[in-house]
Amino acid sequence: MADYSKHKIEALEGICVLFEQEQLAKLAASEITSWRQALGAQAYLNIALVSYQGQTVVHVTASPALHALTPDYNTLNLCAQLGLDTLHQPEHLDLEILLCLACSPIAYCFPSIAELKAAVRVRHFAVDAARRTELAFNPDGYERPKECWTYVEGKGFLLKPGVDMVEALIKTTQPEVSGQQLYTFSCGRAAEYIMLLSIAQELKLNNPALYTALQKQWQTRALLADDFNDAFIYEVGTLEHPLPMQFYVPGCRLWFRNPDSHSADVEGFEGSWVVYHGGGEFCNLWERANPFKLTDKCLEIYHWRDGVFYDAAGELKMNEDIVREKVNETKKSSAETNRIVERMMRYRDIRGVYQEGGCIDATRDVVRWICPNTSDLALGS
Repeated sequence: MADYSKHKIEALEGICVLFEQEQLAKLAASEITSWRQALGAQAYLNIALVSYQGQTVVHVTASPALHALTPDYNTLNLCAQLGLDTLHQPEHLDLEILLCLACSPIAYCFPSIAELKAAVRVRHFAVDAARRTELAFNPDGYERPKECWTYVEGKGFLLKPGVDMVEALIKTTQPEVSGQQLYTFSCGRAAEYIMLLSIAQELKLNNPALYTALQKQWQTRALLADDFNDAFIYEVGTLEHPLPMQFYVPGCRLWFRNPDSHSADVEGFEGSWVVYHGGGEFCNLWERANPFKLTDKCLEIYHWRDGVFYDAAGELKMNEDIVREKVNETKKSSAETNRIVERMMRYRDIRGVYQEGGCIDATRDVVRWICPNTSDLALGS
């Protein structure tokens, strides 16, 4: 996944919006101040103007009151501490997103207020989509609504002409729209579809020309895996300078690594891609009514090692019933739960290495800029 330096300002944290003219920066600061007031965030966000390499930066950071609620950048409990109802009150979700961004120890950078607001909307769309998504697990994942998609070898599932991408993605991932049918996915592809839906929804509303280009892209060749990341995603954090283990922003796609080399050889169990709902919960792609807490995810991935077996053909498989039994058994003992969580709550090893690392990634995925005139989405056939 590429690293985009223009999305970063060294030595600053929180949110940075860059302007070449100080007057424009002052107007932007006023707009953010009004937004902060509308969301009821006056006590939690500081807004200042700072200079950086000849530009004026609108710098939005956590106030002392917000820092007190997020010790060591832990945002998992913020929603509960503020009494937010992000499921039923959309403005509460926007507030949680904005406050978590402001808590970041590494700056999230934007070229305009429009891009900052678009980023919040994309995250909001991603949370909504993740909450509604339920699929059937299959690492090969070759089932899609036939009226929406055509599979072409080497090109993936292509959007049929005349089919709207947003409608197709919703029908594919949300069972109440698909008629309760669960289509088959790997977790990696499912997380891509959730993020793609959130991007497509924003483009359809506010950048129709790029939305048309996105649909044409998927009528020609689906962007998957590394191609998807290169087109839509950049990373915040590195293995050398990792993000805090309990720092998450709603709408973030992230990966939990399986640190056990044996069970990681089972296809589809190399790790787990999820989207963070906020409120300390991560999506459960296969049982959406039962989202994961961080502890739950640690226990599940740890006990994958107990579910491994060889089938009659000598292929390595996973018995998820055994995994569930082991997780439930562990939860009966606080000492055993704490032991496993301590083992898993470590930064992952580098690729190909299985030593003392845990399941936590050092980075978080962020959608690239998306607005007219400033978008850097990299579509291409």
